[in-house]
Amino acid sequence: MSVLMSAFATLVGGLADLLQPLFHAGSAAAAIILFTACVRLAVHPLSRAAARGQKARTKLAPQIAELRKKHGKDPERMQKALMELHAKENVSPLAGCLPSLAQIPAFFLMYHLFSSREIGGEPNELLGHSLFAAPLGHRWADALTRDGVFTGAGLVYVALFAIVAAVATFSFRMTKRQMAAAPTPAAPEGPDGRPLPGMGAMTKVMPLMSFGTLLTVAVVPLAAGLYMVTSTTWAAVERYFLYREMWAGAAAPKASGAARGAAGPGGAEAA
Repeated sequence: MSVLMSAFATLVGGLADLLQPLFHAGSAAAAIILFTACVRLAVHPLSRAAARGQKARTKLAPQIAELRKKHGKDPERMQKALMELHAKENVSPLAGCLPSLAQIPAFFLMYHLFSSREIGGEPNELLGHSLFAAPLGHRWADALTRDGVFTGAGLVYVALFAIVAAVATFSFRMTKRQMAAAPTPAAPEGPDGRPLPGMGAMTKVMPLMSFGTLLTVAVVPLAAGLYMVTSTTWAAVERYFLYREMWAGAAAPKASGAARGAAGPGGAEAA
């Protein structure tokens, strides 16, 4: 672990040195943003695969409904039929989780790097870097104790919280639209095609989970919080472009149906 941390510290330090002529005292913060962008770029193929999987599962919804009617009383047959259907259509039920899981190691590396006073038996020089007035190794509580809310380091956190709140609101609306566009049941299903116990409530809460980043940024070192802010902002923009066709396709039938309903018999006669 110490070897890995030393290598990671060297990487971040090298990026900071490279960016120093452009960003001066903020070079380490810029290095964290650049590193996060590289991680997101590396994970992008998984995000595209997750988007393709979601679209494929949406198209498979009628077939899954038929399987549920046919094998609803036989969980083993249902599970086998679902696995065969997913294999036939080359759809992985776990594809949507992969982008998030792939980033966990990078986040924890950043967290531990800026929580450790020593790396490989040497003083952690990265702790001497800051984002404006806020040291990258400090937390929001440190900023409140030292400067208060609206001065110095406190203002850096106010700006980060504002960005996170804006991105979380945007993500909340996108999640609601994605759930409305999917004709599949609201609750995630198990291998037998039945909703998992307790997951219905989880699904209702899911759109609000984007606001959990606010809490994370408040309690982790600023460097890890900066990673979270950059990653969630990238994810929101990426998600918008990957899923906009699906939302548009789902909105069109609803709009035409609403128009027909509004016209009614009287509308047809008037035409």
